[in-house]
Order: sequence, then C-alpha cells, then structure tokens
Amino acid sequence: MHSITNTELSSHEETRGQFNGGRCAIKIGIDVHQDFYVVVEQVGGTNPKPAQRFHKQAFLHWAAKLKQSGAEVHAVYEACGFGFSLQRQLTALGIVCHVVCPQKLDERNKRMKTDGLDAKALCLRLDRFVQGNRDALAIVRVPSEEEERSRAIHRQREQLVGARKGRSLMVNHGLDPVQNWWSRNGGIAALPVPQWMRELFLNSQPILLALQEKIAALTLQLQSAAAPNQPRGLGKMTSVIIDREIGDWRRFNNRRQIASYTGLCPGEYSSGNTRLQSCVTKHGNPRLRAALVELAWRLVRFQPNYNPVVKWRKILAKGALATGAARKKAIVAVARQLAVDLWRIKTGRLTAEQLGLTI
Repeated sequence: MHSITNTELSSHEETRGQFNGGRCAIKIGIDVHQDFYVVVEQVGGTNPKPAQRFHKQAFLHWAAKLKQSGAEVHAVYEACGFGFSLQRQLTALGIVCHVVCPQKLDERNKRMKTDGLDAKALCLRLDRFVQGNRDALAIVRVPSEEEERSRAIHRQREQLVGARKGRSLMVNHGLDPVQNWWSRNGGIAALPVPQWMRELFLNSQPILLALQEKIAALTLQLQSAAAPNQPRGLGKMTSVIIDREIGDWRRFNNRRQIASYTGLCPGEYSSGNTRLQSCVTKHGNPRLRAALVELAWRLVRFQPNYNPVVKWRKILAKGALATGAARKKAIVAVARQLAVDLWRIKTGRLTAEQLGLTI
C-alpha cells in the first residue's frame, strides 16, 4: 500500500513548476505585529518554507534582496491597527502587496492558531489568488496618503470628544453624570459633593477645558471644508465625514457596491428551500455607517419629501405605532438608500432635486 502524503499544494502547482518558463513567482504571507513580522515564503508551486521571524527593518532588507533577484514577488497581510505603511514600503520596492480583511484562517478547523500558521495560510491563499482565483483573498482598498491625512482630522476629533466626556470620574464616585460639569461657568461649584471630591474634579478641569478648545478648532476646520449648497439636514460636519470616509466616490461601479461598503445590507443564511435574512452585515466602514444612520434620522425631520422617508413615514413618524425593532429596520433602509443616492449625486448621475432632496 502506498502512503499518501499531504503536500498542501495549490491546484496544478506540480505541473505549474514543470512547465512555467522563466523565474517562478515568489509569494510571501506576513503576520504583522508591532515590533516584528512572521513571514512564510513560497517559491513557485513548491511547498511553503518554514516561518521566519524578522524585525521590521531586517524584513524590508530581506524583501528587497528577493526583488533584486529578478523574481516576481507578491505579498499579503491582514489589515490591522498599524496602518498601511508596510504596504507602501513593499510597493516602493516593486513588490505587489495586498492587504486583506481579517478573517478566520484555520480552514481545516484544527483549533490551532500560531503566527506561523496564519502566515502560511495567507501565503497559500495568495498563491491561489496569483493563479487567477480572485475569490481567494478579500482585498482591502489602500487609501492614498492624502486620504489618510484628511481622515485623521475628524478621527482625532472623535477621540478627543470621547476623552472629554469625563463621565467615569463622576460615576466612580456614585454620581449621576452631569453634562459639561467641567465648564468655567461654575459647573463644579454647583455639584453636591464633598470638598475632597471637588478638588479631584478641579484637577481634571484644565485638561477637559484644553480638550474643548482643541475640539472647537478641529470642528471649525472641518466645517470650513464642507461643500456649499448641501441638502437641508445634511450638516457641514456630517458631509465632510462621509466624503472623507468614502475617499473617491467614483471607485464604486454600481449601487450594490456602495451599499455593501456601508455594511447596512441584510445578512443572509439560505440552504435548500430555507431562506433567512438576518440583521445587517456591518461589513465595511463603521464610521461611515454611524454617520449615515445619524443623517437618516435628521432627514426624517428636514426632508419629508425624500423618497425613502416617504416610503417609511408610517413607521418613522413621531408618535407612530411601531416597535423599536421596526423603527431601527426602517432607518437602516433609509440610511442604505441615502448612501446610494449620495453616490449618484457625487458622481453626477442625478441631482439632489431629482431625488426629492431640498437644498
């Protein structure tokens, strides 16, 4: 009886190595960490090599040597909190680098997860992708440096607003949160607390006041960048946030792509004769999704003739006899259609007036 060995090769890898002319392509799967990278390399259709661990600069030097050998080099890593600097550095070396959505890489459900196994799984998926299977990787669009700079402003403002609240200081001492308790107009003096606790609040007051000044300056900067003649209810801040989170509206080819990017489409679990639609996928940009839902609620008030608002008016109107779940479902539908309509406006397909929006 002949033993069967599992070589974990992609389809046609053995024959590909025999008949491909020229140099074999090199594929690199990278598991990214703050101080180091774990890397698995595959040359042509051979088995992936054992995982290697590099410090950042050492890895770039190693990758540059691979490229200088004249081979076609591809790399992949999962999107993470360390940004897209690695993708840009590898691209500058002439390496084709993809960033993909974080996902479960244990395809065989072995319940084994290590940096080396993750890098190997990414490398094998990259091999299938390079050979033409475009479903092997869920590619993330890498924003330009200019897009990242513009996004950073409102994202920093969002962080400062979260830090300014100071709710925990009051809650930790058994007090109901008081809005703007740190303001200069005597908010702290009016709090019914002992003197020792008031001194703690006074220690935090200068920090929160400084945060408020920074937030006000960023707010003015963002609002001044808003385009004129916005539809009624679409505030300057919201319009800038939506535009900058999208980046380039023209990168979407149809309404399904923009709706999917928002993550406001219903999920689906269907098998045989059973078809079940679940809650929204939340796949995509969470900041964009939050801005669209907030804007949708404003349009219910300020744009009563907007087609989606008219469609869902019986559920969303003030005092309507509808459950909270029904109202949430309706406002998500309005937000999803709003994203599609904003795409139509930004790409010149239709005007705001044609969509029932009042300027």
